[in-house]
Amino acid sequence: MLCRPLVPPDRLPGMAQTQRLSVGDTAPGFALPDAGGAVVKLSAYSGTKVVLYVYPAAMTPGCTKQAGDFRDNLQRFLDAGYAVIGLSPDKPEKLAAFVAKEGLTFPLLSDTSKDTLRAYGAYGEKQLYGKTVTGVIRSTFLIDEVGVLTSASYAVKATGHVAKLLKDHGL
Repeated sequence: MLCRPLVPPDRLPGMAQTQRLSVGDTAPGFALPDAGGAVVKLSAYSGTKVVLYVYPAAMTPGCTKQAGDFRDNLQRFLDAGYAVIGLSPDKPEKLAAFVAKEGLTFPLLSDTSKDTLRAYGAYGEKQLYGKTVTGVIRSTFLIDEVGVLTSASYAVKATGHVAKLLKDHGL
C-alpha cells in the first residue's frame, strides 16, 4: 500500500487561496468611485495615515454597526492623524443611500470589479456558518504616510472591532 503525505487544507486542489498582505508590504494603489461617483485615489492620501476598512455589504446589520462605530470614533482617528476610508463591492448608488441613512462623514469606495479587494487579500474563500464560500473578508488595514502597511487584520468582527483597533494601536 502506497502512503501519501497529508496535504494541508490550504493546499488542496481547487481551493484557491487569497494572498494576504503583511505589515511592511506596500499598500496596493487604487482609484475607485466614492458614494457620489468621484474617483478617490490612495495616492491622494500621501503624507497622511489611512485606516482602510473592508466590509461585505452596506445596509446589513454588522456593516451598519461597524460603519457607525467608525463614524462615532472618527474624531479619535483624525486626532491621531488617520483618514478613514470604507471599501466594499457595493455600487456607488447603494453607498450614497448608506451614507445618507447612517450620517457617515468619511468616504465609502465602490469596488464592483473586486480587483482592489483581491489586491488586499480581502476577497476569496472564507468560512460562513460552517461552509466555505467565496466573498468579501472583513478586514482592516493601517497604512502609513508613505503607503506602507503598519497593520493588516483579516476576518475581523463587525462589533467591537473599532474599539479593539483604537486600544491595540493606542489611538
